[in-house]
Amino acid sequence: MRYLFPAGAAVVVLTAALAACGSSSDGHKAASGDLPSATQAPVMAPSAEPGATASTGPSAPRTSEPPKMPIDELTPATGSFNKKQKEYLVDRVPRGMDPAAVLQTGQETCDKLTYLVKVDRDTAVGAIVTGEITDAEPAVEHLCTQHSELVQEASRGYADDTYQDDQIRPGPYHNVTPTKNCTWRITGANGKNLASGFSASGKRAEITVPKAARAFTSTGCYAWLPEGDHG
Repeated sequence: MRYLFPAGAAVVVLTAALAACGSSSDGHKAASGDLPSATQAPVMAPSAEPGATASTGPSAPRTSEPPKMPIDELTPATGSFNKKQKEYLVDRVPRGMDPAAVLQTGQETCDKLTYLVKVDRDTAVGAIVTGEITDAEPAVEHLCTQHSELVQEASRGYADDTYQDDQIRPGPYHNVTPTKNCTWRITGANGKNLASGFSASGKRAEITVPKAARAFTSTGCYAWLPEGDHG
């Protein structure tokens, strides 16, 4: 049944999915992994003033991203990669890392999407919107193109946050897996309130973002997905 999943349900469903999936599409065994929750704040490194040093000594040297493995070295220990797999791996494999392990991450992303679509399509799209399924775009582009419509729809959705000006895309939306504390507000020029509401029942709500909107704030609603094909 659609729209009956509580916020964060994608994580629970995906955990079951990974336990159920024995292998990915090319025969590599899928390994379970933790998926970041949309309701969990990211852990940020403490900031420091420019030029500041630690009390125990000089500041540590700045680290750069490790060099990536060139395309002609993208070869698994056994077998070979097909064209799409190699395209996915380009500029994604740090030197010294097994490219097959990086490929498996992309294949697991495809497995998660495939499972979620069978359970509830909107939950799958919402998981992309919120980032609970990470790096979905490159995985879908090269490894599971059958899910391209999910990524396209997710690109027009909103996760809980505040959006302003050119981030606003007018049109009708519905939320997916909202909490019982789901609230939203749409404001226009000079902060004029255009629409606001809440969904204390935790059930699906529908809104229309007008062309006059200058800001849209959502809290506890998980994700808003577009209705129809509006841009």
